[in-house]
Amino acid sequence: MKKVEEYKADPYLATVLNCALWVFYGLPIVHPDSLLVITINVTGLAIELFYLSVFFYFAPTPRKVKVGIWLIGEMVFVGIVATLTLLLFHTHNQRSTFVGIICVIFISIMYIAPLTIMSKVIKTKSVKYMPFSLSLANFLNGVIWVIYALIKFDLFILIGNGLGTISGAVQLILYACYYKTTPIDDEEEENLSKANSQLQLSGNEEQAKRVSA
Repeated sequence: MKKVEEYKADPYLATVLNCALWVFYGLPIVHPDSLLVITINVTGLAIELFYLSVFFYFAPTPRKVKVGIWLIGEMVFVGIVATLTLLLFHTHNQRSTFVGIICVIFISIMYIAPLTIMSKVIKTKSVKYMPFSLSLANFLNGVIWVIYALIKFDLFILIGNGLGTISGAVQLILYACYYKTTPIDDEEEENLSKANSQLQLSGNEEQAKRVSA
């Protein structure tokens, strides 16, 4: 198909900003002994940037411009947060608290971003633009990080990912409710029609062979 249609870049843009902030939060100069936080979020950042590059490639020019502006804005914002953290705060506790609060705010935005898609699902009674795999991944991601936060007693990770768990659960519930009412794409309908035609043709040929026999 090679087009983005009505897919939105909002969740991916929100996740890029979220991962970048959590990578900074996990650095030794901010919150020591957080290697897992860094590695997971660096991986997440790379994956989201790959998704966005695919979206950017197939999107029309106005949407490319919008995505580009948002990415530049996010990079500038992370730079400002890093500068303020290093200049204004001089202990690990102060820095982790300041960056942790910002991370909670933006991880909440990341998990709220799919609300635009969820509202579309409810209005259209179709889950076409809310992939099940992404919703399931969001839910499992939230659950795993909640468990990690409870083990490490990290309140900032717990709050943000607790919201993520709820958001993912709501998406899965919506998927279960509207999966059966999702209309079939024209392309899928055409494929089904061809398959039915082939089956009917095969049946007619088989019947003709029996009659001739």
